[in-house]
Amino acid sequence: MNRTVLPGFRLAMGYTIVYLSLLVLIPLSTLFFKTAGIGWSGFWDAATSPRVMSAYRLSFSTAMIGALVNVGFGTLVAWTLVRYTFPFKSIVDALVDLPFALPTSVAGITLTTVYAENGWIGRWLAEVGIKAVFNSLGIVIALTFVGLPFVVRTVQPVLEDLDPELEEAAATLGASRLKVFTHVLGPALLPAILTGFALAFARALGEYGSVVFISGNLPMKTEVVPLLIMAKLEQFDYPGATSIAVVMLLISFTMILAVNLIQRWAAKRFA
Repeated sequence: MNRTVLPGFRLAMGYTIVYLSLLVLIPLSTLFFKTAGIGWSGFWDAATSPRVMSAYRLSFSTAMIGALVNVGFGTLVAWTLVRYTFPFKSIVDALVDLPFALPTSVAGITLTTVYAENGWIGRWLAEVGIKAVFNSLGIVIALTFVGLPFVVRTVQPVLEDLDPELEEAAATLGASRLKVFTHVLGPALLPAILTGFALAFARALGEYGSVVFISGNLPMKTEVVPLLIMAKLEQFDYPGATSIAVVMLLISFTMILAVNLIQRWAAKRFA
């Protein structure tokens, strides 16, 4: 093994493995052991029932939409915070982190109140025939709220490190604004955007507190997977709950791994 300049590799590596095992690997492995007790047929029946499949479709579709919305608007927010100076900028910057600190149940109650048909925003939407709560739109709103900081805080440092003179040089050479973004800014921002998307998507898949109020929790209609798992646990259906959790764990890990591989490829491709 090659010697490194920094000492203590074996101790640090051993601590890392033990720490991750106690907090991540061992707790998650219990899901597989619990599911193994019901056999393959029992697992398949529990994980693919019509109610569960409906929850899968709703969870992944709303999480995907929320993450994509955050990619667009989160990148715009990060750009505004980095490239412009305006009054109360520090307050706006602090508001971005509010979903991190705010209890998700409080966020769910607040969003439901604001977007209800008699709420501040919901009453205006109701006038044009848009119902923003107790349906999939309400779920997307909640997931977009909790996922925004992940995109902003991953894109913002990259923008701060980019030299504006590169954009000015490209514009001087006759490049349009679109070409400056796609050829100068885009390659540098792509890995960060992909990372923010993956984090926002993963966060949305597991969100419970803010969704439980605004979704309506109607089986086969507005019931996301975390709500269904909680319902199974309340019914003492532990094998059914762990079966669904295993499926979500495997799919989420596969998607995050794929995004990380794409991120590494993009970093090497556009370095």
